[in-house]
Amino acid sequence: MSQPPRNRPPRKPHRDDPRPASDAPRRPARAGWEPLADWYDGWMGGKDGSKHHVRLAMPHAASLLELQAGEHLIDIGCGQGVFAPTALAAEARYTGVDISPSLLELARQRHPKPALFLHGDACRLEFTDGLKPHSYDAALFLLSIQDIDPLDSAVRGASWALKKGGRVVFVMTHPAFRIPRQSGWGRDEGRKLTYRRIDRYLTPLSIPMKPYPGQSGVSISFHRPISAYVNTLGEYGLLIEAMREITSFKADDPEHDNPAEKDIPLFLALRARKV
Repeated sequence: MSQPPRNRPPRKPHRDDPRPASDAPRRPARAGWEPLADWYDGWMGGKDGSKHHVRLAMPHAASLLELQAGEHLIDIGCGQGVFAPTALAAEARYTGVDISPSLLELARQRHPKPALFLHGDACRLEFTDGLKPHSYDAALFLLSIQDIDPLDSAVRGASWALKKGGRVVFVMTHPAFRIPRQSGWGRDEGRKLTYRRIDRYLTPLSIPMKPYPGQSGVSISFHRPISAYVNTLGEYGLLIEAMREITSFKADDPEHDNPAEKDIPLFLALRARKV
């Protein structure tokens, strides 16, 4: 005798089909960095970004993206849009997406059209008004991915946005060496050696960041091991083809007293391509 049909659960999207299930709930929008927007803008240094953006993160992002004239970049977690001038200088089209209305307003004031800024959640990119699937040549997470959780949803959204053959670039604080509250510099006086202390690495962590004067809320940093990035990218058909480990600009300062800065990186940059 044939078996009666079973009640099937709602369809889950396949890894090679990054669209959300048709019955995926529209969860309430999260606040993101909105409570911290004023403080964050001041800490970032305003229009051009912090020293770390200007001297390290943005040059490496631009080098890995290799934007060509006429290509379209989506900047996910764009904040005040500090990368927009770099993209436009390459004669590329630029669309920035962020969850904070206040940061987006600053972006629009400082980087007017043709730069486009949209309000959206990096973890539900598919529901952002103004975005179309498979429409972008390149995607960027510029020091934003460790402020975004869950990783799976953010990578799914990037894959959804990219054309076949498109590339995504991540620039992040190095997950192996720069874990908030779980790593730091130490000094071995017997060996006259400065070293990097790592307390935890493999365990994913949600870490409240130390508040600074004038800060009106607490930000959360999401730590994951490098394997989490590699494997999640692969699950969505994004294969890593370039990796850079970037030391602090302090390493070039002859007056800086920590030679270990030259060997222990501050940032990790990855480029993956959609296949």
